[in-house]
Amino acid sequence: MSKPAERENASQNLAVCDPVWERVREEASEMASGEPILASFLYATILNHRTFNDALSYHLAQKLGNDEVHSMQLRELFDEALKADASIGESTRADVVAYYERDPACSAYIQPILYFKGFHALQSYRVAHWLWGQGRKAIALFLQNRISDLFAVDIHPAARLGRGIFIDHATGIVIGETAVVGDDVSMLHHVTLGGTGKEQGDRHPKVGRGVLISVGAKVLGNIQIGEFSRIGAGSVVLHDVPEGCTAVGVPAKIVGCAGCDKPSHAMDHVIPESDEGSGQ
Repeated sequence: MSKPAERENASQNLAVCDPVWERVREEASEMASGEPILASFLYATILNHRTFNDALSYHLAQKLGNDEVHSMQLRELFDEALKADASIGESTRADVVAYYERDPACSAYIQPILYFKGFHALQSYRVAHWLWGQGRKAIALFLQNRISDLFAVDIHPAARLGRGIFIDHATGIVIGETAVVGDDVSMLHHVTLGGTGKEQGDRHPKVGRGVLISVGAKVLGNIQIGEFSRIGAGSVVLHDVPEGCTAVGVPAKIVGCAGCDKPSHAMDHVIPESDEGSGQ
């Protein structure tokens, strides 16, 4: 099956059965009944829309629009991207589930959609990334700037991020142009996936599937962070990290295993003292 046919088939399937959207609508209805002062807001953002993608494009456009580029113009842009590439909406749904499953402060699917700026930044990036791939770099960079201004998250639209991503709190996140982030990665605020200087070309980290990157970690240069590994809080990582390991310190050293099979799901940031003292 061709890619356009695959996208059309995925869109048709979601139109028939979309459990994430059904749950979000149920939560919105319950919230509107329990907190009438929010009813208008919930109808505007969720309940007045036919599909998940419609609600997403409306809500993000309302946040990102300004006097120069109005929210209605951005909504048309977001609708275009979501229609052209079904993987954007699919990734967004996976992100919703990731937030719900990994964030103890998240008790409903609707919460990241309405309130979490890390989620808003990530979904806005997904549209900017699509635009970048279409050669529409000017508007992609405009969105990058708006995301940075509004959410304090700076993700270059050329960076490649997978699905099921969880960015907790999100303030101060920086992800560079040639960075790659695999599926099911979790990271906290003030994480940097950056370069090491003025070098050109492929110069940013490649983060494997299921990695946990803790608060304030800096991962610098074109290095590999192996699948299901763990980066400790405040660490500065300048060299490859093997799969399933924990790296801690300034500069970071390998101090042992990642502690479990899926560190990005367990969200365990505690490094035992015995491990901290075992680095080479």
